[in-house]
Formats: sequence, C-alpha cells, structure tokens
Amino acid sequence: MTRPPTAAQRRVIDAADPVTGRLRGTEAQLAALVKRGLAFRHPRPPHDHFLTPTGHRVREAPPEVAEPVAETPATAGVFAARIGGEDLPDTGAARTREVHSAWQGLLELRRMTNPDGSVDRPCGWERSHLVQAAALALEAAGHRPAGRDFDGYRVRATPQPEAVAVRDPDGAALRACAGTLERAGWQASEHNEPRTGASYLLASPRRS
Repeated sequence: MTRPPTAAQRRVIDAADPVTGRLRGTEAQLAALVKRGLAFRHPRPPHDHFLTPTGHRVREAPPEVAEPVAETPATAGVFAARIGGEDLPDTGAARTREVHSAWQGLLELRRMTNPDGSVDRPCGWERSHLVQAAALALEAAGHRPAGRDFDGYRVRATPQPEAVAVRDPDGAALRACAGTLERAGWQASEHNEPRTGASYLLASPRRS
C-alpha cells in the first residue's frame, strides 16, 4: 500500500492551484512529489510542476478525521464553479474575478497539456472533472446558475462516459448554454426527457 504523503507534502498538495494543479514549493519538496508519482515537471519552460491524476485524488480525498461537509461543491478557501442549485450568497465583483481567473487558468492548462498546445479543446483535467469543467465554462461566459429559489442552469453527471446533462427551464437560456459550450470546445446536443418532455443538453468535451 502506498504511504500517505507527509504533513509537509500534504500542505504543498493542498496549496496547489484548484484548477490547473500547479504546485509551489522548494525543489526538494517538488522532487519528492515527482518521485512518489504525485506530481510531474512540465517539459516546456518555465518547467513548472503540476499534480498528476494521483496527486489530484490525494488532494480531493477527505481527511481521515473529517467534520461534516455541507452539501455544496464549494468549500471555504477553494474555488469551485457553480453547478446550479447551491445555496450560496452572491459575491458580485469578487466572484466575477475568481471565475475569470479560474477560466484563464484552465485555458493555460489546456495550452500546456494538450499535445498541440490548443486552447480551444478540453484537456485531460476537464475530462476527469466533467461537471466542474462544464459549469466553469458556463459561469465564465456569464450564464446564471440556478439557486435554491430561482431558475438557471444546472450541470449534472450522467451514466454516459464523458457526458454531462445541462438543464435550464428557459429554452432560450438552454440554447445559449449550448452555444457557449460549443465555443468552449464541447459538443452539445438537445434532448427531451422521456417522462416529462423537458429539454436538456447532453454535452461532451471534443477530442479534435
């Protein structure tokens, strides 16, 4: 069984950029994480270090002794795109800046990790975080996520591999979501719920 990271290594992992997984630490700390398969050194200058999928799983794993967590994808101090349905206060300009920064970070991650450096096609992180990635694309484009007491978009996982469902009771808003996702490098098609007839989008990240 793989040994858990040390407390010092865990602090470096927890401090990684929430979207790109970019790490900051001493050369010794980063080299130790690389040796354990928790990080990799990017081959292109400036040769920054990033979490591997295993490193992401370590960061996202709950602590061994955890306090109850509210039913929301956002936790204090960590950015999370709004998937719709959260009971969160509107933070106005501060939230707008956070979302913009996260989206720019994701574009940079695409540039660095897609083999051809493309920023118009989703990267590996997005394929392993489908709901968050789609929600970030929508929120960054200015779409309104649903709240407890008002309508807007909702992004949810589906049984289909590499596909999320996007719902919005406003047909025009739903079609606008489809356009945003397509511009962000996703394929989006409109479908109807078999029982209710309500429209929804099925969206998947493009591979080419």
